[in-house]
Amino acid sequence: MNEELTHDTAGRLQKAIQEGRVALPDDRPLLVCKPQRIESWRVFKIMSEFVEGFDLIRSYGLAATFFGSERAQPDDPAYIAAHELATRLAKEGFAIITGGADGIMQAANKGAFEAGGASVGLNINLPKAQHYNAYLTERFGFDHFFVRKVMLTYASEVYVYFPGGFGTLDEFFEIVTLVQTKKIRMVPIVLYGKEYWEPLLEFFRTTLLGKHSAISAADLDLLHLTDSVDEAFDYIKANVQC
Repeated sequence: MNEELTHDTAGRLQKAIQEGRVALPDDRPLLVCKPQRIESWRVFKIMSEFVEGFDLIRSYGLAATFFGSERAQPDDPAYIAAHELATRLAKEGFAIITGGADGIMQAANKGAFEAGGASVGLNINLPKAQHYNAYLTERFGFDHFFVRKVMLTYASEVYVYFPGGFGTLDEFFEIVTLVQTKKIRMVPIVLYGKEYWEPLLEFFRTTLLGKHSAISAADLDLLHLTDSVDEAFDYIKANVQC
């Protein structure tokens, strides 16, 4: 039965891919409810994004991914710190990977670019066109958030989180969950900005751990909180294993 099911699934997938190659519509409707049939063009687009994304990230050795608010301005202390940290890591041979837009992402890409390093933007295509910053040596736009997440998950040897909004927090919980559950290898996770991150960490300690025992004490050790570029840099250098 399993072999028959696998063969049937493979056949339907192959058919969908072949149809998708010639049936990619100009107008691609958003997926709101589950589709009533296999949309060949959507399957093909997802597969092509995975292939192109993996081709891109495998071309880099050491890499550091920076997350943070798109709204941070150049005079923001977090912007300045992201620029400095990215500059120093780029000089050590790290490719700097971000979402490719403004704010903290621009700061990190600018630091890498000005240091002569690789500066990569993995952006997301939205109904309102996303803006790429001017400091990228390579960029790629994804239609699907989950494909972009996979690329970001496998892209780097360290993840650095500056203050940000829903997107930053979404990416943070994605990575820390994957490390906690050992779905990806142990990698340094740096939280920059104590004023921003400490209330969340206190919630982890008092509510998740203390009140509900929903995490273990060791899970808190997955995260390194700092307000210092020097400390962040030294921690990354000491803990990157690849």
